[in-house]
Amino acid sequence: MRVSGGRLRRLLAVTVVLSVALSLATAAAGGGEHNFRRDFDVVWGAGNARFRDGGRTVELSLDERTGARLQSKQRYLFGKFDLEMKLVPGESAGTITSFYICTGGARHDEVDFEFLGNASGEPYLLHTNIFSDGRGEREQQFALWFDPTRGFHTYTILWNPHSIILYVDGVPIRVFANNAAAGVPFPARQPVRVFASIWDAEDWATQGGRVRTDWNRAPFVATYRRYNVTNACVWEDEEDGGGGNGGRVRCPTTAVAGSGRRRRAAAWMAQRMDWWSWMTLSWVRMNYMVYDYCADRRRFPHEFPPECAIPIGRS
Repeated sequence: MRVSGGRLRRLLAVTVVLSVALSLATAAAGGGEHNFRRDFDVVWGAGNARFRDGGRTVELSLDERTGARLQSKQRYLFGKFDLEMKLVPGESAGTITSFYICTGGARHDEVDFEFLGNASGEPYLLHTNIFSDGRGEREQQFALWFDPTRGFHTYTILWNPHSIILYVDGVPIRVFANNAAAGVPFPARQPVRVFASIWDAEDWATQGGRVRTDWNRAPFVATYRRYNVTNACVWEDEEDGGGGNGGRVRCPTTAVAGSGRRRRAAAWMAQRMDWWSWMTLSWVRMNYMVYDYCADRRRFPHEFPPECAIPIGRS
């Protein structure tokens, strides 16, 4: 079945409206309990992290001295992580504003949203990457269909045993399926923390480092709000004093109607891409993807990474 570009654009617009409405409803129902001041540590640049609205909003700034980074106090093993961001307006070349999950360690797992600043009037690029078992180099970059500096937009990392899906305002832009059976490591064993940061990467962030940071425009300020991990499995460390990575997972559940006390795993834990999601993802890739490591023959002249040979949509 073929769907015209015009129809897909109209359907995408409807999807964005509905997903934003759902995001707002979710924030009102459960996400409001989360608080940056309470739920995060400022691990560097403490003077450049300013909490507003009782901790429900945080501004991270970058100047010539330092940027800032927040790290969640809790760790998670699988989850749906939502965050609203408004990026640095105007001149932002050389800056990176990020939202990501990471385990830490030499063989770390990591999923990145990194926004590459640009000269005034030029669009941001959304740089995404996925590390599994210490290996990254899985970059995909996207132009956005809106100006991320003029208002807040929701960025979501969905991570369950089946796949990692990245969303922008509820629109899927990237999928990394669990292809462990084909020899592709998939993050499934190490708990992550959630991070938010702004930092200087003028050596590569903007046009490969050709456009440098204009420090006369500092400080560069990005704003975060409506952090929501209501749908995430909290990792609880074992109290054995051993300092290891042992622990257990506490996941949210939903009651089964008419069954008394019986409960089942939350829907996001089993969520997969449906037909409409695949169609939307394909449209985004055709119209907004500007770089895909699986198509870069200069980096991989002989053989692409093994996951690139697996057709998208198959897991």
